[in-house]
Amino acid sequence: MKCGKPLSDQRKEYCYDCAAGNRSFEQAKAMWVYEKAVKTSVYRFKYRDRREYGKAYAKELALWYGSWIKSRNVQAIVPIPLHKKRKKKRGYNQAEIIANELGRILDLPVRADILIRARNTLPQKTLNDAERKNNMKKAFKTTENIVQLRCILLVDDIYTTGSTLDAAASVLKEAGVSLAYACCVSIGKDD
Repeated sequence: MKCGKPLSDQRKEYCYDCAAGNRSFEQAKAMWVYEKAVKTSVYRFKYRDRREYGKAYAKELALWYGSWIKSRNVQAIVPIPLHKKRKKKRGYNQAEIIANELGRILDLPVRADILIRARNTLPQKTLNDAERKNNMKKAFKTTENIVQLRCILLVDDIYTTGSTLDAAASVLKEAGVSLAYACCVSIGKDD
């Protein structure tokens, strides 16, 4: 109901992570479970310079969730930023590629300039749940007061525990955003 993670028990409304505490974002959606072919695809997109995958992901996001995004009255799409050192090493921000194409398809502005990664955090994939939350503390900053944006859509490639989206949404709300939604390409399972 909150993050979109497939539940191990269909009688539950929330996954373990969402049930454990409040989220800064209103709701998140993801297309595919992060396993098998999806895992390989996202890996190639992020680490093997397969930037063209981002356009395909965005097209699918628009098909699956375009109506949902429009019904939320999203005013701008905000990609989860990489730290400048990681972006320089990789050569691109994968979330920004997806966001730019999704914005083009849905005719929404993309604001990659209002949220920055202030700390060069460890890759989340190497950490457990508690370490992920701690890793994201003070990870993001906004570049301006953004009270003119009431509702935004955060975009990222992988949703695991929600720590990254939660930290980003929290900082954006401190800067004046009222509502933060999110879309991701893939998501982990509720174990």
